[in-house]
Amino acid sequence: MRSDDTCEYALKKVKLNNLSEKELKNSINEVRILASVHNKNVISYKEAFFDKNSKCLCIVMEYANNKDLYLKIMDHQKKSTQFEENDIWLIFIQVIRGLRALHNLNILHRDLKVI
Repeated sequence: MRSDDTCEYALKKVKLNNLSEKELKNSINEVRILASVHNKNVISYKEAFFDKNSKCLCIVMEYANNKDLYLKIMDHQKKSTQFEENDIWLIFIQVIRGLRALHNLNILHRDLKVI
């Protein structure tokens, strides 16, 4: 939780000490891409900074408090329950809208979350 606004955020740490030049460029490019996407169905970027102690690029992002889709599916499997049809439609619509926003910017996805 950030003390400035009492909102919860996710922090992604990317270790930079053993990265190749290409991997380093990819990490920096990921930050640029995140900063360019503004859609309610895509996790939003807040800020990035370099932590000298851990030699990590730290990316602060919106916190998806409703777990990612994989964890939601695993929860249902563990409890031997199923999604309600309405929940399936809501998730499907969020995913499709997020994918459309990314694809409109020529960005491919690799990590889907439900917010």
